[in-house]
Amino acid sequence: MSKDLAIDLGSANTIVLARGRGIVLTQPTIIALNERTGDVLAMGEDAWRAAGDEAEPVVTYQPLRRGAVSDFALTERLLHLVLKRVGAGRVVKPRVLVSVPSTITVVERRAAEEAMLQAGARHVFLIEKPIAAAIGAGLPIDEPTGNCIVDVGGGTTEVAVISMGGIVSSRMMPVGGFDFDEAITRYLREEHGMVVGDRTAEMLKIAIGSAAPLEEEEKAEVAGREVETGAPKTVIVSSEEIRRALGATTRVVVEAVRGAFADTPPELGHDVLDRGIHLCGGGALLNGFDRRLAMETGIPIHLAERPIETVCLGAGQALEEMERLRSRGLIHTPDATFR
Repeated sequence: MSKDLAIDLGSANTIVLARGRGIVLTQPTIIALNERTGDVLAMGEDAWRAAGDEAEPVVTYQPLRRGAVSDFALTERLLHLVLKRVGAGRVVKPRVLVSVPSTITVVERRAAEEAMLQAGARHVFLIEKPIAAAIGAGLPIDEPTGNCIVDVGGGTTEVAVISMGGIVSSRMMPVGGFDFDEAITRYLREEHGMVVGDRTAEMLKIAIGSAAPLEEEEKAEVAGREVETGAPKTVIVSSEEIRRALGATTRVVVEAVRGAFADTPPELGHDVLDRGIHLCGGGALLNGFDRRLAMETGIPIHLAERPIETVCLGAGQALEEMERLRSRGLIHTPDATFR
């Protein structure tokens, strides 16, 4: 196993890249415990499967909220399983570069470091997600030009304009893919009187969700429980309905992009107008989201080739230039001051 790892520890997904090998793990950031004993049963997709086992009293947790550690003990246990899955252990203790939100506090940075060390890392370094995303998207971050990156994650959306290796202007909104799912769940309860789980809402979002009108609108069947009686209920919903349900949430992201652009110095703003905005993150895969941003901002939108993996790929490239990027202040120790 490589002694150097890059980890994108997100609210929705944990992605691990091993230096020299590429991405070796992509799993949901979720852990399953035996509700009675507290024993760890599984992580990632295995945790979802364990939750469906009626023979065991299983409870699932997502230990990160809005990009930051919300439960230290569970995060440490999750990371222990992650490192074990990619071959780390008592003998091989990797050096780990973790991507974190640019607005993360010192306390949150130290929590991320401590959880990683307790899980089995030898040394921990941090890189801001917008910087990693820009590197992963192939943007020339060292040049004296403006480059705009928008990362729509599970719990947060970060918008940043980067120039000369630093973040010139940025916005971080506590809105992401989970909020899309919650909006769908809320709509189905209010408009159709039915209750569905988060995974059903997510599948519906993927199947017919959109941020802009489709050439051919679609419909899908949704199964859940009736609010009043708890009895099974099935309804047919349209892509127009789901788009309407997502409207307020997608509008927040659009306004964040506008706000970051408004804060950008004019000369760099012209660069962004010419070069366009680069879009990544799992939320960027919402059908028509790139078209919606382009219509609302009047700026060309470029969807990353591998949106979900862009941040981790950028952190992996940063591993190859660790010392240079540390000297530039782009890779930090957890107690360092960002920017």
